[in-house]
Amino acid sequence: MPVEEDSNAKAKKDGEVLEQFLKIGLDERTAQNVLANSKVTVNLLEVIREAEIQEGCGKATGNLLYTVSTKYPTNALEHRPRLLKYVISNKIKSNPQLEAAFGYLSVVGSDKFDADIFEDKCGIGIDISPDVIKVTVERVLQNNMELILAQRYRMNVGGLLGQVRELQPWADGKIVKEEMDTQLKKILGERLPEDEEKLVKKKKEKKPKAEETKAAADTPKMDSDKITPEDSNPFAIFPKPQENITVHTEIFFSDGSIWRPRNSREKLQKHLYATGGKVFTRFPPEPNGYLHVGHAKAMFVDFGLAQETGGYCYLRYDDTNPDAEKLEYIEHIQEIIGWMGWKPFKVGFDDASLFLYHTFFSNNVFECNGSDSFVLEMQITFSSDYFQELYDLAVQLIKRGHAYVDHQTSDEIKEYREKKLDSPWRDRPVAESLKLFDDMRRGMIEEGKATLRMKQDMKNDNFNMYDLIAYRIKFTTHPHAGDKWCIYPSYDYTHCIVDSLENITHSLCTLEFESRRASYYWLLEALDMYLPYVWEYSRLNVSNTVLSKRKLNRLVTENWVDGWDDPRLMTLAALRRRGASPEALNAFCRGVGITRSDNIIRMDLLEHFIRDDLNKNARRSMVVLNPLKVIITNFKDSVVEELEAKSWPEGKDGDPSSTYKVPLTRVVYIEKSDFRLVNSKEFYGLSPGKSVLLRYAYPIKCIDVIFKENTQEVIEIHAEYDQAKTTKPKGVLHWVAEPSAGVDPLKIEVRLFDKLFLSENPGELDDWLADLNPNSKVVIEDALAVPALKHAKIGDKFQFERIGYFCVDRDTTAEKLVFNRTVTLRSSYPKDLVPQS
Repeated sequence: MPVEEDSNAKAKKDGEVLEQFLKIGLDERTAQNVLANSKVTVNLLEVIREAEIQEGCGKATGNLLYTVSTKYPTNALEHRPRLLKYVISNKIKSNPQLEAAFGYLSVVGSDKFDADIFEDKCGIGIDISPDVIKVTVERVLQNNMELILAQRYRMNVGGLLGQVRELQPWADGKIVKEEMDTQLKKILGERLPEDEEKLVKKKKEKKPKAEETKAAADTPKMDSDKITPEDSNPFAIFPKPQENITVHTEIFFSDGSIWRPRNSREKLQKHLYATGGKVFTRFPPEPNGYLHVGHAKAMFVDFGLAQETGGYCYLRYDDTNPDAEKLEYIEHIQEIIGWMGWKPFKVGFDDASLFLYHTFFSNNVFECNGSDSFVLEMQITFSSDYFQELYDLAVQLIKRGHAYVDHQTSDEIKEYREKKLDSPWRDRPVAESLKLFDDMRRGMIEEGKATLRMKQDMKNDNFNMYDLIAYRIKFTTHPHAGDKWCIYPSYDYTHCIVDSLENITHSLCTLEFESRRASYYWLLEALDMYLPYVWEYSRLNVSNTVLSKRKLNRLVTENWVDGWDDPRLMTLAALRRRGASPEALNAFCRGVGITRSDNIIRMDLLEHFIRDDLNKNARRSMVVLNPLKVIITNFKDSVVEELEAKSWPEGKDGDPSSTYKVPLTRVVYIEKSDFRLVNSKEFYGLSPGKSVLLRYAYPIKCIDVIFKENTQEVIEIHAEYDQAKTTKPKGVLHWVAEPSAGVDPLKIEVRLFDKLFLSENPGELDDWLADLNPNSKVVIEDALAVPALKHAKIGDKFQFERIGYFCVDRDTTAEKLVFNRTVTLRSSYPKDLVPQS
């Protein structure tokens, strides 16, 4: 009885909490999802309490409260009640304002809040009138008029709206959309029949300048027809390299001072001379696991920006932690980047720039190509390539009084940071730190007994300014550098310095690194180095999966899945094995865009882009997963009639194999689900006395049903076929026949994959492994296929008619074909919500 009472009490409490969530305007589904996540529930209840909401609020305000509960920076909780007053009073009324508020509050100190600065950064009190919106929309439409007139209503209006947002970030989105629709209608008039036709994309053609011809020839391009729609440019948000002199960020210190790091004119001109004014980016993965779909977005941003602007992108391995890194991961990363269609740059320079480039890239080899120019091979770099420069700069940092050798243990460092206390060794003499750091380098100090820490600001409100570790001792062989070093630099020390050494113009990373921006610029300022432009975008979160490398590693090493390329994972190796193409993945990344709005993308949106690609590129074939035997009684036993089936629904230009042969014999097999003993109006399959059409063949009519002895299990159907095809049934079934009398059809193994986790956001659950979907993989060992499939090779992709899209798996042998289901045949994602690409 007490258990029942506890259960009732919990249900009652959950009902009360749900009612609170509904009162603030959350829809039923969102409220239920919040309730299922104890962490978010506690956060949202606390936000509601701090906001002092008694009788509820409107939906718009409620959605902002929900965003505060899930995205608010944890290092600024003391400011949250102040922010909520702005939300409740409708002074902050949009997500862009909220994001601006998060950015300010995450770096401002507890006693440094300035209402004027805060309101200015958040656009509070700025009322963008309808007249201003009208003028802005007119300006954007005028700038895009040629494209609008060419594509009419088929163009991507979202791209135009994005340009308006860039010009007027605080404008009311609803008014902007209404004004855009009104003005477009004035320009284009009513919709015409051709406006409903699918837009045929044309490949962009750029006429390179004479001096750029060789560089362009050496810089591989991706197929713009497949990933670069003409009607939008997600990279337009980034400034030009020449603009990299303005303030990057404000760094607040506990003594009340504020740094505003910026490049001097002289420093910027030196940088621009070295780069030729071009964009330089880098894709910097850590080789401690396989790349996942989130890295696909990072590649799209880093390589894509360089490609869009005619610049260059490095593949730079962030290999500062030899304990977690493997040669396997290094090789995988390079291989999967090539599969995704991206290639690090390879570019030539004339000898006038040779000295400067040698200054910046001293670890790389210059080769004379027999002319007056030199070729600089920069396809791949490693952070470990710069270990000597990093060490030399660390010595300079100590000499300038900005670093010290510390002997605290990791637990002591953690405790002191939590209490905002200085290390006992923080003020040791510079000479002493120099001597100890040299001892660390020479292996004279035990592992864990000393670190080099940056002397930043232990009283700061940004925990990434708490004297971060620059070097630690590790007697571990490095997979790239070997045994040369026994001290290794940290990410926080290495990343920004190598960005500067490689003359990166745009250092792009995901939002969780935003709080590190202060330490990034602090270190470069302390060393008087060039400052790249830093910009953070939202990481790609996909529902019903995990993308944390730590969690992925557990899934693999603890055998919850079958390796890094298990098709249920969202690693790129897994998606490739499952049958996704790089074109589909890049189209998906373009579709979700490059924004600072942190959210979870539904899995079925990713599947939509994969399905759209496969619909155009996967051959059709017929397979029966769960066979039910059908004997065509009026078909001669010895006859084999060869029919023609379509490989492509409308034929495929230039493909000689637009059809394939299908044998029809007396014995055929259909899906068990395509037969019912009792017919109904909505059922288009076979029933006693009812006719259906065998696809590409003849109508058949069920005349008898054979049951398993003493059961109601149907094991065989007897039917007659209409050779003259006078019957016109509504239902059309796929089927597989015996290739000849008494010979079994081709047997194949089919693996049906579903979402790996049951919950939308399993990573937030305390026991996330308990949320694994027990039906995420279903294996059908004896599916039947048409004979034409026996020639399929690993990686080939097919649409199994009426079933879904499938790919030949690497487990295929000479004895048995194995197919993975890539996606189901139909999308569950609302068409009107699919980003246009």
